[in-house]
Amino acid sequence: MAPQQAQPQMTTPPRVITTKDASYLKDQMSWLLVAAKKCAHYAKECTDPQVRQAIDRIGQMHQRHYQLLLGHLKTNNSQAMQSVPQPGQTAH
Repeated sequence: MAPQQAQPQMTTPPRVITTKDASYLKDQMSWLLVAAKKCAHYAKECTDPQVRQAIDRIGQMHQRHYQLLLGHLKTNNSQAMQSVPQPGQTAH
């Protein structure tokens, strides 16, 4: 069996987001919000200051990731789609 080639890592988000990608991002953002809310809840319940601080840091990380994804979604996808060649179109 041949070793798998590593996929190249994308360093910038694509200019256009497909419907499938948007659905995945929506799910991911929902998971991040749930995780951040759970961290906030459990940090309040925690009596150990070190554990509380660790849970707070994890919750903040989830919030940062949510904000990062939200920023990537704030694009004019309709305008970007106009620059993408469509099947059957000839290049000008």
